[in-house]
Amino acid sequence: MKIERRLASGLRPKVRGDLGDLVANLARTLFDPYRPELHYMRGPGPKWHAKHEPSDMGGTAALVPVRVRH
Repeated sequence: MKIERRLASGLRPKVRGDLGDLVANLARTLFDPYRPELHYMRGPGPKWHAKHEPSDMGGTAALVPVRVRH
């Protein structure tokens, strides 16, 4: 009997602690105000566009004749 009481009493604090940790983690996750997805950049910025887009031709469009077959 003494062994059973020791085992039972030794497990209760651990279970309570685990349950307490679970509740605390759940509350922290549900009510955490930090939303990292709101802080990430969405798409390329102006420096990327300046580097990768073709240079401006002075405001005029370059027309290239194209032969069309009927």
